[in-house]
Amino acid sequence: MEYRKRIADKLLKEQLEASGAVLIEGPKWCGKTTTAEQQAQSRIYMNDPETEEELMLLASTNIKRLLTGASPRLIDEWQMVPRLWDAVRFEVDHRNANVGQFILTGSAVPASTEQIHHSGAGRFGWLTMRPMTLWESGESSGEVSLGSMFDGKVPDATGKKMSLDELSFVCCRGGWPAAIGMKPKAALRQAYNYVDAICNTDISRVDGVRRESAFCRRLLRSYARHSGTSASLSTLYADIVANESSSMNENTIASYLQALRKIFVVEDMPAWNPNLRSKSAIRTSDTRYFVDPSVATSALGIGPNDLSNDLKSFGFIFETLAVRDLRVYAEALDGEVFHFRDRNGLECDAVVHLRNGSYGLVEVKIGGEKLIEEGASSLKSLAGKIDTERMKKPSFMMVLTGIGTYAYKREDGVYVVPVCSLKD
Repeated sequence: MEYRKRIADKLLKEQLEASGAVLIEGPKWCGKTTTAEQQAQSRIYMNDPETEEELMLLASTNIKRLLTGASPRLIDEWQMVPRLWDAVRFEVDHRNANVGQFILTGSAVPASTEQIHHSGAGRFGWLTMRPMTLWESGESSGEVSLGSMFDGKVPDATGKKMSLDELSFVCCRGGWPAAIGMKPKAALRQAYNYVDAICNTDISRVDGVRRESAFCRRLLRSYARHSGTSASLSTLYADIVANESSSMNENTIASYLQALRKIFVVEDMPAWNPNLRSKSAIRTSDTRYFVDPSVATSALGIGPNDLSNDLKSFGFIFETLAVRDLRVYAEALDGEVFHFRDRNGLECDAVVHLRNGSYGLVEVKIGGEKLIEEGASSLKSLAGKIDTERMKKPSFMMVLTGIGTYAYKREDGVYVVPVCSLKD
């Protein structure tokens, strides 16, 4: 298997050329520190047991000492000392060189922002890292570029074919760098260990609020069952109570979800609001997603064989993988990913929207002619409702499939692209 450089490597380089400091955020184990180390010229690790006490003392008595070193200087897990944010901002302002000075990494949002007095606007650049895409892990041929489709190039490729069993495995293994290349059983164990860490320690450590491991597991299972939907808190609560008795309420669920967002486990997708010819009411609720499909499968306690034998569930899990990859590729193109759904049931799984106003419509399907046809029909229905006098027409419409060998353009103009042939 060929492993490739992370897309974040390029984005970090670009941010350092434009900003005095760059903040890299994302879940634990996704490779933030490694990516930062490759471009840093000096570094400190705030959570290093050997030096943590000394660093905390310096932070309270002479915080500027922590900033002294060759640039870019990496400050890993900076959120342990929230005052570092303003200290870095001040230092950037008062150095002759105002770009490429610091890299801050964090696997959690600071528990308290009381010590942060400046937004960082004009000094900081932001970079979100996620687990590896199939292209980064070498499991996509990369013959089809998402960016080239925005430039009008028609996908035409015969990439590596991914079987249903192979797809189910990469969904359950996830994109955790440490798991890539491991023996299958060990690789799958990585995802289970990740969920164990979330429930046993991370969800309480993020803000110092003690939370129950057992309830966290029940919530993760419920969230996994509702992946790819706009399930409300009341729906999640009803699901938890229906499946296992609980004394918790909706406010408790909201608190737990906020903690999961702070440690970048949950990454919901906002709604897209296009200009439509009709007055159809657009549903604006976020769609529920984990940052990686392996969190969902581990929370549910299922493996590759379970997915292969339950194609309905497989479809929702694969959608999480597809959204993960699209988010990474979109960020490389200076874009974001949204979803669309109206009150009449018309929906689009993903809308890749770039800052220049260009956008592509994407439906995610496991594969097979029937599902591809359903996806294409939905895309054309949405495209037909968009008021192209008030906004651009879509740059492309794409059915992104889990299995399949060929990437091609249908007679109706819809692209069909296997996920194992896609890159940024």
